[in-house]
Amino acid sequence: MRTFSTFEEIESAAGEEVGTTDWVEITQERVDRFADATGDHQWIHVDVEKAKEGPFGGTIAHGYLTLSLIPWLSAQVIDLQTSGAKLNYGVNKVRFPHPVLVGSRVRLVASVGSITEVSAGRQLTLKYVVEIEGQDKPACVAETVVLLLG
Repeated sequence: MRTFSTFEEIESAAGEEVGTTDWVEITQERVDRFADATGDHQWIHVDVEKAKEGPFGGTIAHGYLTLSLIPWLSAQVIDLQTSGAKLNYGVNKVRFPHPVLVGSRVRLVASVGSITEVSAGRQLTLKYVVEIEGQDKPACVAETVVLLLG
């Protein structure tokens, strides 16, 4: 776990990889619960029998499910202890280079992008790669933006 207490600490880590999480299995139950939460019940995600005959030989996680794991996983490797509130401000770029088959394991690699001064405080970009165990291509590559108030 990498802890940052000041803006200067974050700034000095720009461009650095700060950590890699443990592997997490993507289960059908997790995919089904995400489908229920979002209303996205496309058969490629939830119909195990039909998906066996589909392009991937089984069900796959929603891309946005993979993306939604980033805050939870990143909390395992980066801790922002700066004063003031921290707000999700947005996402600059997201790509899903490879589908995540149900039963696969994924992990997150986190890096500090940049930190810039804005009127409300600082704007921090963080870069994430969600890797799939045994695959060359990642499941997700994302650059998020956090607004650090104060």
